[in-house]
Amino acid sequence: MEEMETELSSTTTTMTTMTAMTAKSERKNGISALTKAEGSTETEKTDKKILKFSFSSRRDMYPANSSAALTSSTTSLTSSISSTKIGHSAKFKEYFIEFNADDEHSWTTLQSAVKAIQAQVQVETSREFLFRKVEDLCINGHRNEVVSRLTAAIRDHVTTFVPNYLNNVSNTDQFLKTVNRLWQQFCNELVMIRGIFLYLDRTQTLEGLQQTSVWEIGLNIFRDRVMEVCGTASRICNCVLEVISRERGGELVDRMLLKDLTSMLIDLQLYHRLLEQRIVEETAQHYDRESQEKLDALTVPGYLEYAEKRLLDESLRLEHYLASSTKKLLIPTCEMELMGRHMTRLLDKGLAEMLNASARADLERFYRLISRVANGLDTLRARFADYMKMVGRDIVINPEKDSSMVQELIDFKDKMDAVVNESFAKNEKFLETLRDSFEKFINQRANKPAEMIAKYVDGKLRAGNKEATDEELERLLDKVMVIFRFIHGKDVFEAFYKKDLAKRLLLGKSASVDAEKSMLSKLKHECGGQFTSKLEGMFKDMELSKDINVAFKQYMSEREAPGNIDLTVSVLTMGFWPSYPPVQVNLSGEMLTFQELFSNFYLHKHNGRKLQWQPNLGQCVVKARFTDGLKELQLSLYQTLVLLLFNDATELTLEEIVEKTKIEDGELRRTLQSLACGKARVLAKNPKSRDVEDDDTFGFNNEFKNKHYKIKINQVQMKETPEEQADTTERVFADRQYQIDAAIVRIMKMRKTLAHNLLLSEIYKQLKFPVKPADLKKRIESLIERDYMERDKNNPTTYHYVA
Repeated sequence: MEEMETELSSTTTTMTTMTAMTAKSERKNGISALTKAEGSTETEKTDKKILKFSFSSRRDMYPANSSAALTSSTTSLTSSISSTKIGHSAKFKEYFIEFNADDEHSWTTLQSAVKAIQAQVQVETSREFLFRKVEDLCINGHRNEVVSRLTAAIRDHVTTFVPNYLNNVSNTDQFLKTVNRLWQQFCNELVMIRGIFLYLDRTQTLEGLQQTSVWEIGLNIFRDRVMEVCGTASRICNCVLEVISRERGGELVDRMLLKDLTSMLIDLQLYHRLLEQRIVEETAQHYDRESQEKLDALTVPGYLEYAEKRLLDESLRLEHYLASSTKKLLIPTCEMELMGRHMTRLLDKGLAEMLNASARADLERFYRLISRVANGLDTLRARFADYMKMVGRDIVINPEKDSSMVQELIDFKDKMDAVVNESFAKNEKFLETLRDSFEKFINQRANKPAEMIAKYVDGKLRAGNKEATDEELERLLDKVMVIFRFIHGKDVFEAFYKKDLAKRLLLGKSASVDAEKSMLSKLKHECGGQFTSKLEGMFKDMELSKDINVAFKQYMSEREAPGNIDLTVSVLTMGFWPSYPPVQVNLSGEMLTFQELFSNFYLHKHNGRKLQWQPNLGQCVVKARFTDGLKELQLSLYQTLVLLLFNDATELTLEEIVEKTKIEDGELRRTLQSLACGKARVLAKNPKSRDVEDDDTFGFNNEFKNKHYKIKINQVQMKETPEEQADTTERVFADRQYQIDAAIVRIMKMRKTLAHNLLLSEIYKQLKFPVKPADLKKRIESLIERDYMERDKNNPTTYHYVA
C-alpha cells in the first residue's frame, strides 16, 4: 500500500511538471499542450496515459486507505488543468485527434443508445455512464468528431424515416396531426439525446465556442431534410391556411393542433418566412370579399356588429395559435379591410341615422372601431360637425320654429352631449367640435336667437309657470346659459331681457326672487359685472321703492285721505330701466290728487330730483258689481281708465273713449279688445267681432259671469307688441352705433394714423357683437363728417386722428 501511495504521488508530480512546461511552451510557441502530448518519446506517452487515467479514475478503484492519495492526485490534476486549459481548451476545434480503440468502443456505446432512443426502445446503459463517455471523448480532444458523428446519426434517421411516413397521408387534418405527432416524437428524442450529449453544450458555453448546440443541430436537420427538401413546409402552410379559412367559415377546428404546428414552424425559423405573410394576404383577400357582401346586405349597425365580432375572432386566433409578432401585421390588415376601405360609405349611410335615433350603443361601437383606422376619428369628427350644423341650422333659420327654438336647441345640445360623453368616450376634440358647431350655426341668424333666449327665460321666470320645481328650474337655467355662451350678439339678449325683467318686477309677475337673482348671478359670472350692473340696479330700485311706500303710507296716515285709493308707487332710476317714451293720459280726479300728494312727499325728501310718471306699466285692482255679484278685477291702468268711464255712461263709441282717456289709438284698441273680446268680457261690444273697428260702440256688461271672485284681465300688459319688439331692436342698433363710434375714436386717438384694413381689424377685436364691414364704413364716414378723423390727402385709405 505504501508503494502504491508513492507511485501515485510520483505520478502527480510528473504530470504537474509536464503541464507547467507545456503551458510555458504554449505561451511561447502557440502550440497546444495536447499536440505536444502526441510526441514519440515514451515519457510523453506515459504522461498522456496518466492524464487519461486520472480523469477516468473512480473512488471504488482504490482501497479505503488510499483515499488521501487519490484526493491529492485529483486536486493536483484539477489545479493543473485550470492553469493550462488543457481539458476545456478552445483548441478542440482547431486540431483533430483520431479515435483509438477505447474511443471507438465509447462511441459504439453512445451510438447504440442514440439508435435505441430513435427506435423508441429501452436504453440499457445508464444515462450517467453515457454522459461520462461523452465527457471522456471531449477531454481526449474528440469533441468535433463526436459532434460530426452525432449529426450524421440524427440526419440518417430523419432522412430515411420521416419523409416516407408523411408521403402516405393525403387528408389535410390527418396530415397535420401526423406532422405534429412526428414533430413531438422528434423533439422528445432530441431532448433525450441532448441529455446524453449535454457535455458538448457545456464546453461550448464555458469556453465561448461559436458552435451549434445539440438542440440546434437537430432542428437544422429536421428543417433541411424534412421541411424544405421534401416540400413538407409548403404543404403544412397550405393546410394551416385551409384550416384557418374553414374556421372563419364557422367550422370548429383543433386550435391546439394549430398552435403546436405554428410553434414548430417558429422553432424551425420557417414561420416568418413561409407562413406569416401568406396568412396576412389570405386574410386581406377574405375580408375584402366578405365585407363587401355584408355591407350590401346589412344595415350600418348590423355591419358594425359583424366587424367587431370579426376583429375579436382574429384577436382570439392570435391568442390561441398564431405568433404574437403576427399581430402588428394581421390586426391592421383586418381593420383596413373591415373599416378603413368602407369608412366613407359607412358614414354616409348610417351616421346621421344613428345620431337621429340616439343609438348610443351603435355610435359607441362605431367610434371604437373607426378609432382603430388611420385618420378615422378625424373623419368621424368632421362628419359629426356637419351633422350638427345641418340640424342646428334648420332649428335656427326656420322662422316657423322661433317659438320653440330655444327648447329645441337645449334638447339638441343635451342629445349631442350624451353622444359625446357616452358614445365618444368624452373625447376632448369631439367636445371642442360640438362647441364650435353650435357657435357656428346659432350665429348664422343674427340677433334672433339672442332675442328668443331672453323670451324663453322670461317665460320660465314668470309667475304662473308651474312646469318645474325650483331644482328643475335651476338646472334648466344652467342649460340656457350653455346656449347663451354661443351667442355673439349678447347686447340683443340684454335689451330684451331687461325689458321683460322690468315687466316682471313692475307688474309683480316674477315667480321667484331667488330664481331671478340666480339667473342674474349666472349672467354676471358669464359676462362680467358691467353686463349686469343695470339689471342689479333694477332690483335695488324695487327694494328702495318698498321703503318709500312705507314712508308714504306713514305720511298719508297723518293727513286726511282725499279718496278711497291705496296708492303704491315704484320709483325707478332712469339709467337702469328700459327707456319708456313719455305718455300723457287723462287720469281720474282721485288718481290725480294722489299723484300730486306723492310728488310733493317725494320731492320734499329728495330735493333736486325730477319725477316722470309712466302710466303704461301701471296696474289696478278694481271692485265691480255685476248681476252675478261683486268681483275683484286685476286690470292695467289703461283698462281701469276705460272701465271708470262707464260709471257715468252706459254706452260709448271708440272716438268718445279716445277723447276722454287720451290713450294712444293702438294701445286703446288692444285695451278694448282685452275687455270686450277676451275670455273675461266685462264690456259688451256692438257689433260683435274679434277686432275693434272705428264705428264700434261699447257698454258695461252687467250680465258678466265668472265662478272666480278674483279675475285677472291685465295679461295684455305682459304680451309684447310688434311695436315694442321693433323699438327694442332699434335701440340695440342705436347703442351699437355708439359703441362702434367710441371704439373707432379710442383706437385712432391711441394710434393717430392707421390704414383702413388695420383699423377694421382693431375694431373687430374690441367689439363684442357681429357687425358688417359696410356698417363700419358708414360709421367711419360719420366720424369724418363730424371732424373726429380725416383722410390722408395722398392716400384715401389712410386715416388721421383729429385732436
